[in-house]
Amino acid sequence: MLELEQAVAQILDALPAPQPEVIPLTEACGRVLLETVLSPLDLPGFDNSAMDGYAVRAGDVALATPDSPVRLQMIERLPAGSLPAQALSAGTCSRIFTGSPLPPGADAVVMQEDTTPAERSNDIILFRDAVAPGENIRRQGEDIRSGSRLLDAGRGISSSQLMLLGAVGLISLKVGVRPTIGLLATGSELQEPGAELRRGSIYESNRLGLREFLHSAGAICRTYPIVPDDPEATRRSLAVALGENDLVISSGGVSVGELDFVKSAFQAEGGQLEFWRLNIKPGRPFVFGRCRGKFLFGLPGNPLSALVTCLLLVRPAILRWQGATATELPSHTGILGATIVNDGPRRHFMRIQVRPEGKVHLAGLQASHGLGALADANGLLDVPGETTWEAGRAVRVLRWGLKD
Repeated sequence: MLELEQAVAQILDALPAPQPEVIPLTEACGRVLLETVLSPLDLPGFDNSAMDGYAVRAGDVALATPDSPVRLQMIERLPAGSLPAQALSAGTCSRIFTGSPLPPGADAVVMQEDTTPAERSNDIILFRDAVAPGENIRRQGEDIRSGSRLLDAGRGISSSQLMLLGAVGLISLKVGVRPTIGLLATGSELQEPGAELRRGSIYESNRLGLREFLHSAGAICRTYPIVPDDPEATRRSLAVALGENDLVISSGGVSVGELDFVKSAFQAEGGQLEFWRLNIKPGRPFVFGRCRGKFLFGLPGNPLSALVTCLLLVRPAILRWQGATATELPSHTGILGATIVNDGPRRHFMRIQVRPEGKVHLAGLQASHGLGALADANGLLDVPGETTWEAGRAVRVLRWGLKD
């Protein structure tokens, strides 16, 4: 059986180089950059006020106190978006607002709260507090310098990063093309949701859940009809999906049972199997193969096995297809709230729940069919075989759904 790290490396090595496309910034959230982005300008682009108040020469108000205010002549109002027409000289100030350009001669801004207009003239301002040079001023380029690196190639773009890219005036980006994926589910016992459930049958839900996980990683998914346990029907379904997509992801039919036809049907269609057994739990039966430049990922049929193998093996492939350099799941440290035992020989990816206080607990039933545990889970623990971890231990938690 193949170790997980070997399997992931083999999959990533088999994928083609990412293909570029240029898209509007408005469509870039979640996409993967294929070029390093440099800033075309400074942020801020000019010295400006950090608040509403008055632009002054700091030395003019150095002796200002509440009991002995300093009087200055206001020579101009500067709403945000306007340009100063006059430079400050001794004894003068300018009314200024948050984001307004600093007038020539000014070296500080006094908060509006520390001033009042004189009783008989709104153009004479009383200053009741001193300021230091540079106080309440945003200097040009103090946040971002023109030509500095904003984002590296190979990174996914978050919503917060879009704000930065928009602030420097970018309107388009070069990103990796998203893969198209065909989703198949095999099994004569499966029925489409909404149909009247036959005795001995179950509703199929893997395609629905996997589609959302794959979409969140950047894939464009097509869902195909349920495939009965029949070798020719399996071959035909694979042929259609391979012809219409870059990758095909099937669930079920990949083990060694007499009704498991995915491997043989794929080979009958001209596909080459790269590997089909992994040394992990859940998810030991997992197929990876290629056929005329297309790729098959055959997941187990049990829901938890399908999810775990999708997260650990398919998700990295989707990200790398788009040019991502980091393909592993987000992770963080958590503290076990109870003892965890893996008494089997294989490493077990256990479904866990990270609670608000940071404690990590098993999320219910760990059997591969346990959908209740999946609904309560928000992470995985990679627990080595024949291992006991005591409560209070610091552990590495693998998460899904953490994007920004």
